[in-house]
Amino acid sequence: MINSLSANNRTSAVKAKYKEFSDKYIVPVRKRHDEEGSFPHELMAAAWESGLFNGPVPTVYGGRGLTWTECAAASEELGAGCAGIGITIDTHSLACMPILLAAEEQQKKILFKRIIEKRLIGAFCLTEPDAGSDIANLKSTAVSSGSGFILNGRKRFITNGEISGFHLVFAKTEPTEGTRGISMFFVPSDAPGIKIISRMDKMGQRAAVQNEIEYHDVNIPIEYLVGKRGEGFKTAMNTFNRTRILIAALALGNARAAWDYAADWARHRIQFGKPVTANQGISFKLAEMRTEIEASRLLIQNAAFAIDHNTENQALFSSMAKYYATDKAMRITEDAIQVMGGEGYSKEHPVEKMMRDAKLCQIYEGTNEIQKVIISKNISG
Repeated sequence: MINSLSANNRTSAVKAKYKEFSDKYIVPVRKRHDEEGSFPHELMAAAWESGLFNGPVPTVYGGRGLTWTECAAASEELGAGCAGIGITIDTHSLACMPILLAAEEQQKKILFKRIIEKRLIGAFCLTEPDAGSDIANLKSTAVSSGSGFILNGRKRFITNGEISGFHLVFAKTEPTEGTRGISMFFVPSDAPGIKIISRMDKMGQRAAVQNEIEYHDVNIPIEYLVGKRGEGFKTAMNTFNRTRILIAALALGNARAAWDYAADWARHRIQFGKPVTANQGISFKLAEMRTEIEASRLLIQNAAFAIDHNTENQALFSSMAKYYATDKAMRITEDAIQVMGGEGYSKEHPVEKMMRDAKLCQIYEGTNEIQKVIISKNISG
């Protein structure tokens, strides 16, 4: 049905579909999973049944074939429900993207058939204990051995690690070549030699799992090398140009939900005989927050348009959207608490959780300081 609609109607239909799921399944359980730090396994099964996974994967491979404009609208609704739950679905898209960008046609068909038929959730395994923003400093290696590779190394802060069905792992096949020596591999999560070392105990996004993972002499068949040897770094950067839009939209949804809650509370909170929105200090704050929400959405839409239409400045626009939207989400969620005063700081209301969730969006898929580096390099030529 969605494929037969105009572009605007398609986006509206996607947004409505994800909002309906978020309102029905995510919002009622987000508080419990945040408090417990527990992963919502049943909810993710429902998300598969509802077709929420594999949004950007083309229909020819079994995905939904959404544009990036549509994917951004979907992520906004997931973020409005719970950023910690939404990031699980967005990270799966992150893990699928290198396959779409770099794999040969036959490999795409084989891998996506396996992913979708078996409902495998993906983990994007790039960051290491000593290599976050400094990707050239990766220590993981994949050494040629007969008909494949032997993988050794350790990854850290890996979203979906322990609940994933496959890992998209970056490792050095040519250790002396810097970023040109990094390759990518599809690694089934049940392969011998993979060990989950720990699960992070986090401030926010506690419904998601982030793990440290060890790979010890993991045998990788040659057919699981994704793309060409040595092109992993380039593919990772092209991947981020797309998926940073999802992080920006997730943060936007979280901020929008915080604004909605705080604004509604302020309209009904009577102080000195009037709603607190009659106080200019509160009404101006709400006005600033709403303006920043709309500006964030426009930046995200601009970046998504650039990807969808293959225009110039894709990296520039996606970094701008990610940096601005996530920084503003942090400010908006803080301001939502301020509008509500002591009530906002209480766990009786969701805005304190939304503030905690917002922080991580400024960090993953490239810190916002890295986004400014990318923006600076693009505008300086």
